[in-house]
Amino acid sequence: MELVRDFWAIIAAAIGVIVWFIRLESRGIANAADIKRLWSQRKEDMEAAKDSRDRVVAGLTKSGQT
Repeated sequence: MELVRDFWAIIAAAIGVIVWFIRLESRGIANAADIKRLWSQRKEDMEAAKDSRDRVVAGLTKSGQT
């Protein structure tokens, strides 16, 4: 019991560091999921932009404006 009383600050700091690392890891996992979602959204946006460009080119080609 005396050992705990002598080193309580070190023990509390170690527990705090462990909790901080766990929170940091969970935040990293959440950020990785967000990045994956953003890349997927970017891919969809790029495909939609390409489709839009293709429709415009087809419309201009059909009307003889190119």
